[in-house]
Amino acid sequence: MDRILIIEDDPVTAEAVAECVRGLGLEPVTQITLEAGVSAAIQMDFKVIVLDRMLPGGDGVDAMARMRAGGSRAMILVLSALGRAANRVEGLEKGADDYLPKPFEPDELRARLRALLRRASIEVLDNDLLAFGDLEIRMKARTVYVKRAHVPVSPKEFELITFFARNAGQIVTRMQLLEQVWKLHFDPGTNVVDVHVGRLRRKLEGAGCAAIQTARGEGYVFDPLGAEVSG
Repeated sequence: MDRILIIEDDPVTAEAVAECVRGLGLEPVTQITLEAGVSAAIQMDFKVIVLDRMLPGGDGVDAMARMRAGGSRAMILVLSALGRAANRVEGLEKGADDYLPKPFEPDELRARLRALLRRASIEVLDNDLLAFGDLEIRMKARTVYVKRAHVPVSPKEFELITFFARNAGQIVTRMQLLEQVWKLHFDPGTNVVDVHVGRLRRKLEGAGCAAIQTARGEGYVFDPLGAEVSG
């Protein structure tokens, strides 16, 4: 059974998080001090680490670099009462994959965990391969395969699917795509994004991979493994 590490010194909060983890069919492992949490993160294999900030031993955010340096490849969700925008920005800039303020709703925590688990399902081999089940994206060759069959994509479509893949399970807005794929920091007032996304979606679906879903009124979600979409 895959495990999720919970580093939280408040027993009520720790049990609430553990209950969410068990509800996802995963095994929770709880540590109540920063040092014990860092040690567990380095010595054991976890899919996700749920990390408090104000812990015995220091600020959890400051320990993320130690976890990474020790070899942990787990996704990190910071769960903290320090929920102001500046706190969230600090946590994300220091390496957190997501940041959820306390108090939290169990449904939202489960949704955030599911999204991180989807992102963790990406396999990166030699900085070349992104794999989602039957879908493979080969970075060096700039090629896409579904069920080992080549799916021809244009250079722009390859940039598009690569950006989607690196944000799998998350809602991606049209403005994000304009900025990150087309390098435009304004809306040109055209449907260039929808046209390219539609063309890429049809190619993938034609190969048997319904990877791109529309998030009505918000943008798109890349979810080739078919898991539940979270906002």
